[in-house]
Amino acid sequence: MWDVAKCNFCGDCFVQCRYVDYDREKAISEIKLLAAGKEADILKHCITCVACTEYCPTGADPSDLVFKMQEKTGTAPLVMNNMPVRESLAKGLEGQGDPVEFIPGDPDKPVLSLDSFEYKNFPEGTLGSRLFQGMTVVRGPQYMSLTGCVHMGGQSFVEKYAARVIGKLAELNKDIVYIHNEGYTLAHVKARELGIDVPFKYQHLFEYLLDYLKKNQRDITKLDKKVAVQVNCATRWLPGQDAWLDDIFRLIGVERPPRRYERRNALCCSGPVIGINREMAVDMQEKNVQDALDCGAEAMITICPICDAVMRRPTSRLGLPKLFITDLCRIALGEMAWPDK
Repeated sequence: MWDVAKCNFCGDCFVQCRYVDYDREKAISEIKLLAAGKEADILKHCITCVACTEYCPTGADPSDLVFKMQEKTGTAPLVMNNMPVRESLAKGLEGQGDPVEFIPGDPDKPVLSLDSFEYKNFPEGTLGSRLFQGMTVVRGPQYMSLTGCVHMGGQSFVEKYAARVIGKLAELNKDIVYIHNEGYTLAHVKARELGIDVPFKYQHLFEYLLDYLKKNQRDITKLDKKVAVQVNCATRWLPGQDAWLDDIFRLIGVERPPRRYERRNALCCSGPVIGINREMAVDMQEKNVQDALDCGAEAMITICPICDAVMRRPTSRLGLPKLFITDLCRIALGEMAWPDK
């Protein structure tokens, strides 16, 4: 959450932004304008990748300020283009959209929350995998993670609906495993910022996978592969998840080759800007995939259903197999074969 008391107006947030070309004087001017509640040039260029919050040396969370001002002014292309989407999401959160879906499981196992994503948004066979055997599964608009709404100009959705979503999950009276890291972000980061109690235990998908793989190490066949990672934007709020993923890679025999566009320097999948600047989106995708190929990666994993869908075309066109993180683990456990190019 934006905290002006922490901001020293150094300008690092926008100097390091890869989607604008600001010198320090311009960057400082921009953040000062936003802090004063005024419109600024950055609002029309921001693609909502959250990187500026990671670049901020004082923890002031400038991305939160940018997203608030984008929504407040309503003039950013991203905000104007997604008005119908926001209206549809709001109806779903108010209980006027698709019904909640519930697949009951073993009483002693946790719930796997698919957020508001549909089953088809995950690879075929995901729910039938031994990884999730016996787990209760829920999905529906009322379980939406909300944090991704910033990509559609809906920053206020977190504040407005977070307590409602957390409460809906609490009704299940079980531990929650979030298959999408934005759901974990809502519970672990945003709820705390808003002072919302989370009355259930919860895990990030990576934590769950890591625990499962540790308990089943004898079933793992080391893959001996080099794999690039396409993270999603919520990773910027969760710096600890990289360590979990690195541990998963070590367990299953995967090397994460160092490359230009990863970790702190990661590229957005381009999902938020496809509808407003297709040329920019395609350029981002191709740079990302080519960078992975140049570093010797034999596949690219995705950890977000949106990133997964967006990266299908560029990875296929450039001949780089794309895998959802759960499928990478399933291969190591012998459930699947390594994909052909």
